[in-house]
Amino acid sequence: MSLKKASIIIILILLIDQISKIYIKTHFALNEDITVFSWFKIAFVENDGMAWGTKLSDFFTFISDKSAKLILTLFRIVAVTGIGFWLVDVTKKKKSKTLIFAISIIFAGALGNILDSVFYGVLFSDSHMQVATFLPKEGGYTGVFYGNVVDMLHFPIWSGQLPNWLPLVGGKAFSFFDPVFNVADVAISTGIGILIVFNKKAFKEESISKTEPRDQELHNSLV
Repeated sequence: MSLKKASIIIILILLIDQISKIYIKTHFALNEDITVFSWFKIAFVENDGMAWGTKLSDFFTFISDKSAKLILTLFRIVAVTGIGFWLVDVTKKKKSKTLIFAISIIFAGALGNILDSVFYGVLFSDSHMQVATFLPKEGGYTGVFYGNVVDMLHFPIWSGQLPNWLPLVGGKAFSFFDPVFNVADVAISTGIGILIVFNKKAFKEESISKTEPRDQELHNSLV
């Protein structure tokens, strides 16, 4: 797969991701949701931390939430830059299509969430108890690098009480599954899943024996 094709995939994912986020941000108040199906909801939440809403300050209590947010955003930028260089490298070396596709969608997803973290704080007004405004006159809800990631996809597929015979968790209430995520998260998870499940196919080497031409010449001379 060429870098041009990989770029098209990245642009398409970014467009879907950002259009969905901008729509949610400008049509929903924070924590507002609508039920599409019994097992699928559009639910607007914002994530100012890592996966599952975890923050660096949860682990390092001496770091303020604001500092933790800045460190996380800068780390994401460094990480996505590294992924970008990796993508360019594998396309130049003509690695497997599976590997290039996986890296492409991981890069697109990571970049999509970085756009939220870097720019959404200055592009939108606050969403608490109101629908946010794009480019508000009074300014955004926070500064550059401190924006929250917009999530909206929720799949409450099942909820109930676990059977009593299950060890440790038996009899407890359980729901599958609670996390709310976005298109960028889907792209990242899918890309990582491809690398894990199709590892051998993704990282296969096109082995070309250098001795084959010489062996062929020797064979021809003996025939």
